[in-house]
Amino acid sequence: MQPNLANFLAHQSVGTAFEVSLLWKIVTAIIKPFKLDEVRDALTEIGVHGLTVTEVKGFGRQKGHTEIYRGAEYAVSFLPKLKMEVAVPAALADKVVEAIASTARTGQIGDGKIFVAPIDRAVRIRTGEADAEAL
Repeated sequence: MQPNLANFLAHQSVGTAFEVSLLWKIVTAIIKPFKLDEVRDALTEIGVHGLTVTEVKGFGRQKGHTEIYRGAEYAVSFLPKLKMEVAVPAALADKVVEAIASTARTGQIGDGKIFVAPIDRAVRIRTGEADAEAL
């Protein structure tokens, strides 16, 4: 950590948006749907017990495929994927990325992507708790 950043952090109060962004990350992964159970199990093994999953469609290098329906060929350009989001302490983010990558990998085009970003603010809707207390 750079000296001026360390000095700045020493003067921050607990639970500020800046502190939360340094301490927590959101890991977003786009994976093949049939890999969900394996990835969830791998995350549970490293101590992650909550995540959000959304069914999405997209394309990248895989570029879709063609299907035949009632004798006609149709191009399917958006493929079904799952978007997983998990908020984790920054110290655990690399382990989460590795667990997802190693478990979701098939070696084929279309295995997906993983993105990691800081969390600037969090609010628990039920109680109104904010930032560190909400996570």
